[in-house]
Amino acid sequence: MTLSTERAEFYLGHVRSEGARLGEVGRMGLEAPVPSCPGWTVESVLRHVAMVYVHKVEVLRLGALPDPWPPDFDARDTFEWYDEALAAIEAALEKAGTSLETWTFNPDDATSGFWYRRMALESVVHRIDVEQAHDVVTPIAADLALDGIDELLFPNLGGPWWEEGDTAHPLDATVRITAEGRTWTISADSTSVTVQQGAQGDAAAEIFGSPDAVFLWLWGRADASAIQTAGDASVVQEFRARVAEATR
Repeated sequence: MTLSTERAEFYLGHVRSEGARLGEVGRMGLEAPVPSCPGWTVESVLRHVAMVYVHKVEVLRLGALPDPWPPDFDARDTFEWYDEALAAIEAALEKAGTSLETWTFNPDDATSGFWYRRMALESVVHRIDVEQAHDVVTPIAADLALDGIDELLFPNLGGPWWEEGDTAHPLDATVRITAEGRTWTISADSTSVTVQQGAQGDAAAEIFGSPDAVFLWLWGRADASAIQTAGDASVVQEFRARVAEATR
């Protein structure tokens, strides 16, 4: 899979801007609890994201998962470490470019281009976390939110993760999601989830909303009041639970 130069710049710009906003809001107070992540504070989020960034720096450097992992960062000052990690992932992505072979969890893409999108979306989800903690939520760019829906559906949900039937939510139904003119059709059972672009066939339930609302609902950062649904409400509930399994 080849990521265009234009798209790479789009994602890298969002890594910078979302990462900077996350750090800015973090400085409003580290002890604030994060509503969508029970037991986490803003400091937990910053340290989690810093760890994700430095892990991906190593993935890009090695072309493989680092082992052993993780190093001990407990003594690091939270803001100093976060700022350093954000600068490091920006530099690592730029150095790697988009076609470097490396480890990813996408069965269809083993290039560094995968991590451009993943790091942009990692940053925006956790930017929302700290903004919700301080009640200063700002919008998500529609284009980025649509990309986030697409990524969550595949590879996060629709990858080869269910072959053993290892799910507490063996949904056996088709669900359709529509946001700003884009549609995805998801067919799930206990051992597979397939995702298609477009509105093929019948669906037991449909989910609608603005790109940011659907994106945040899928990621558990907004409740059901943020979206609209049609069809079987129990299918919507089980689908959301299956998504939560795939993203925990």
